[in-house]
Amino acid sequence: MSYSFEYIDIILLAMIAGFIFLRLRGILGKKTGFEENINSTFPHEEVPEKKSSPVLNAETFDDAAKKDFLNGAKIAYETVITSFSKGDLKSIKNLLDKSVYDQFDEAIKDKKARNVTSETTFIGINSAEIKEHSQNKNMLEVSVEFVSEIISCIRDKDNKIVSGDSQKVKKVLDTWKFTKDGTSKNPNWLIVDTQA
Repeated sequence: MSYSFEYIDIILLAMIAGFIFLRLRGILGKKTGFEENINSTFPHEEVPEKKSSPVLNAETFDDAAKKDFLNGAKIAYETVITSFSKGDLKSIKNLLDKSVYDQFDEAIKDKKARNVTSETTFIGINSAEIKEHSQNKNMLEVSVEFVSEIISCIRDKDNKIVSGDSQKVKKVLDTWKFTKDGTSKNPNWLIVDTQA
């Protein structure tokens, strides 16, 4: 008696599989050899070539270029501030001119020699404004004034605060100078000067 139910199950499953096969064939169709060329059915538009960006100089540094520059400058500013406070210069080396890198490196070595650590929490940038831009041969130089909010303090080896406040947000005014070779294809700007 129990054997008859097994045969019914097999027959039922075969009928379901056949039904699914016929439905798929009805939906997908079958290959007959007379299919249209899909490339002629759907016209393809040519992808326009990217226009090469014009040489960057004082005249081509228009409002759109300034807006793009400021967006990148804000990111660079925050990245440099947070990485410097952590003592991590490797991650920002490609953003800094050699002289600025050396100044930052000396400041970090000085903190280590005094056996102090700095804690910095970057809250945000209130404003970033281009103060001036000029051209020196192929180099475009842009000075930006940043107003930001930062929480910072310096602690000694016993974790006591020697300067700053770990709870108080303070406004910081910085003026940084960026430079870029206008003929270079490298999109990165270098920070050549920082003034607090």
